[in-house]
Amino acid sequence: MSPMFRCCMVFTAAVLILSGCYSHPVRNLASDAALVKVGQSTRDDVLSFLGEPDDQQTVAKGVEKWLYREKTTTTLEKAPVVGKYFGTPGVGRVVVTLKDDRVTDCTYDAHDDDDTDWAKDFSWQEKEK
Repeated sequence: MSPMFRCCMVFTAAVLILSGCYSHPVRNLASDAALVKVGQSTRDDVLSFLGEPDDQQTVAKGVEKWLYREKTTTTLEKAPVVGKYFGTPGVGRVVVTLKDDRVTDCTYDAHDDDDTDWAKDFSWQEKEK
């Protein structure tokens, strides 16, 4: 093999290996929400830390609530057919309350996606006729 061919092969292998390391940017709500300081952070700070909210609600004049959601799954949970046996996706949620463009409250909570499935089963509440 010529040295030029060998260099091309090494370069191609390096590009293929490194391209496997690339992924799109991921929003991590838990760490991003920790950057928001109640009483100090502004609307622009929240937008730079967390991005555009998934949902907005106007509560009163000058008061808004912004909701951020994140669904996380592990690699095993993404596997076709058998992924459902490796757990359930997690759901993270941040609620930021803004009053006059200043953060007055910021809460984060996380739970499994199926934590509220019990609410769909009301057979134990049915009354006999």
